[in-house]
Amino acid sequence: MSITRVVVKNYRALRHADVTFGDEVNVIVGDNEAGKSTLLEAINLALRRQLNRRAADYELHPFLINADAVAEFVASHKGGVKVPPPEAVIELYLQETAKTVDLIGSINSERITCPGITLAIKLDENCLDQYRSYISDPSVLNSIPMEFYEIVWTSFAGTPLSPSSIPIKSALIDPSNISNSYAANKYVLEIVRDYLTKEQSVDLALAYRTMRDTFQGDARITEINAELASKQGVVSSKVLSVAMDTTTRASWETGVLPHLNDIPLTLVGKGEQNAVKIKLAIESADKCDVFLLEEPENHLSHGNLGRLVSHLADRCQGRQLIVSTHSSFVLNKLGIDHVLMFNGQKAVTLDHLPPDTKSYFQRLPGHDTLRMILADRSILVEGPSDELIVQMAFKQRHGKLPLEVGVEVISVGTSFKRFLDIAILLDLDVDVVRDNDGKAAEKKALFVDYASGARIHINIDADDAAPTLEPQLLKANGLAKMNTMLGKAFATSADLLTYCTANKTDCALALYDHPDALVIPGYIRNAVR
Repeated sequence: MSITRVVVKNYRALRHADVTFGDEVNVIVGDNEAGKSTLLEAINLALRRQLNRRAADYELHPFLINADAVAEFVASHKGGVKVPPPEAVIELYLQETAKTVDLIGSINSERITCPGITLAIKLDENCLDQYRSYISDPSVLNSIPMEFYEIVWTSFAGTPLSPSSIPIKSALIDPSNISNSYAANKYVLEIVRDYLTKEQSVDLALAYRTMRDTFQGDARITEINAELASKQGVVSSKVLSVAMDTTTRASWETGVLPHLNDIPLTLVGKGEQNAVKIKLAIESADKCDVFLLEEPENHLSHGNLGRLVSHLADRCQGRQLIVSTHSSFVLNKLGIDHVLMFNGQKAVTLDHLPPDTKSYFQRLPGHDTLRMILADRSILVEGPSDELIVQMAFKQRHGKLPLEVGVEVISVGTSFKRFLDIAILLDLDVDVVRDNDGKAAEKKALFVDYASGARIHINIDADDAAPTLEPQLLKANGLAKMNTMLGKAFATSADLLTYCTANKTDCALALYDHPDALVIPGYIRNAVR
């Protein structure tokens, strides 16, 4: 059983997200704050009705509703327009199997007849009178009255749901947010508890109780308690003693620490801790249908990450794995065919691209693709020499290197259109810096379908007499200055161009390192806006 599609409206950072998943591995990549973690949390919430490993009813707060939706609600009321309070809705569209047949219906936003689950955080109709009183004075209204909200959990057939009626079992694994020792121990021991059979759990509880009884019978403890008993009437009229906690809350989980090689887990490296937490969760959830995994690369070296990802791919076969990551290594290891490029609204896969572009990226390691997806803005160039000059131009204009402000300069050879196919689908902010090759009008025509995009900018110089970077630099700076910056003494421009063309990267490095300011050609200046 698997999730085929998720539609999220007004849940935290996700104003409206619509994502389609594959049956097995799904690798979600996207920029910080795109909502990758929120998407995983929303799926888990709809499947388990849980937040932070607790019943969601105890975790309700105003920030679960999208901030923009709340702001619009408040602004409308202050402006005299009474609009309904915003609600968060999560819809899970499920694969149709014998176990999901009871969830089939068409009560969903798409009016599609299929198995599914809807979880809504909405105004409780039983609290309408209190709600009307709350909004009666718009001047003091600054948020939503979450106290009057409820969680409604139903199937697409409209049937109320309970945890036992959900046929898909899921596990949300996010070891990175377990920061303090107590929380880390509790997290791991909860996984261990899930992993144990009922008989093993009973044996462990009995062994722990026996240990407490042994403690109480120790001669040294008896002597200490006798000494304390002698103080009766001094500190209390009753007999004071020490004993291990035997209340119901004092289960073995409170007194047992997980160890690795006899060292408490919280004292080993964070990378090893995270790997253990992830692997334990996978092993303990042998009946899970869906694994939701948050950034497995945290604190792991390249080699250890490779071993962990291979373990995940092996152990999760036949089950759905949804992984969020910023790691190009995880992307490549699990396969670029499984990548969902997520921008907070939709997730684009290679199947959304033209067939020739899809084939190109299937053969290309995913590093550069990921750089463009995660960047605030990208500048695509042909080669290393162009990259160096663009870096220099950017620093001249802004006083910082591109990466310092979230801008990636990526050398793509002549494969601009492959990257622009992705940029259009994800609405990315991208500049192209390209040689005109002596055919400026023809080269510009190649990008006519992309230049119409509001966030795609094509920068090609119109002067056919300066077909590549080196003639453009010579035209902008003159022979004398180029000789000075390169430490050469060429008598003619032709000689200098011959040298620069044969030594592109070396010349670009020399210009980059020279203390004098290079005059940047106009088409490059336009790209470093």
